[in-house]
Amino acid sequence: MNAYAKRLLWPVLILLALIAVNIVATGVDFIVPSVNDDGRLGGAFVNILRRSAPLLLIALGMTLVIATKGIDLSVGAVYAIGAAIACQTIIDAPDQTAGGLVLAAVALALAATAAIGAWNGVMVAHFGIQPIVATLVLMIAGRGIAQLVTGGQIPKVQDASPFTELGRGAFLTVPIPIWIAALVLTALALLTRRTALGMLLESVGGNPEASRLAGIRSRGITVLVYLVCGLCAGLAGLIGAANLGSADANNGGLWIELDAILAVVIGGTALLGGRFFLLGTAIGVVIIGTLEDTIINVGLSSQWQFTAKAVVVFAVALLQSPEFRGWVLRPLRRRPEAPAPAQAEEAAS
Repeated sequence: MNAYAKRLLWPVLILLALIAVNIVATGVDFIVPSVNDDGRLGGAFVNILRRSAPLLLIALGMTLVIATKGIDLSVGAVYAIGAAIACQTIIDAPDQTAGGLVLAAVALALAATAAIGAWNGVMVAHFGIQPIVATLVLMIAGRGIAQLVTGGQIPKVQDASPFTELGRGAFLTVPIPIWIAALVLTALALLTRRTALGMLLESVGGNPEASRLAGIRSRGITVLVYLVCGLCAGLAGLIGAANLGSADANNGGLWIELDAILAVVIGGTALLGGRFFLLGTAIGVVIIGTLEDTIINVGLSSQWQFTAKAVVVFAVALLQSPEFRGWVLRPLRRRPEAPAPAQAEEAAS
């Protein structure tokens, strides 16, 4: 078993265990998809995937940032900014149902969030500001920017607007948020594993100084990953706002950055940079989404949610640790003691 498979083994087993618990608690319908009256795919597990799509988008961007030994705490605020720009642009127009208007609003929101992500990258790569400090500033100020965009109100988009299809619609019966998350995951996986980009990211995260001396443009790569992270956060904000039909600058994407970091850690990517696992991150996101439903299905209070997440992260981190596994299995690997000299002579005779 190669290193990649070993990293994914424990998250997959944890996910399968959670699914098994839910099947025992609620029946096999938990995992079996169904078709709703409107012809759209539904079911408990499909709904988990649909709800988890915004978190997956942010976690994928976070994975790339962490691969370069960085962190982005501003993704929740960028989520709110993207949602605010799109919704405010749409409601300010005379006709909210115009397809061109929705495309323009989406493009404007994505351009703004990508620019914000690039700004974070410039602060880190060119000005030498620590990633946690550079993104913490925007984490604090970002929601204020979103409130300025909306005038302190919660803009509500008409249900008839095509914008709401981003969060509520379906294509070939599959919810559109699942399609978007799957396409972004596939695109990033191909870019990082079928081109040299993935190797460059791991080089920058593993040893930035050595990468610079080797001729790798580490600053440009750093700006790029923060830009992608901002773009993913903006897209997640659009899906969240489209699902609700409104943008809440105060609560939209609140603390989603913590869940994104948890998903990255569960998926096997080290916070110290270097090797990263996009598929592991996706599994981590599904684990978090499934865990939230598991707490309810087994009859526990929702107040257990944060404690349960911490326990799962702790368990996966221990299982992925070679030192911990070696310490647990050490008694089983001890060799039998050599026989005493007298016993050896007796055995020889």
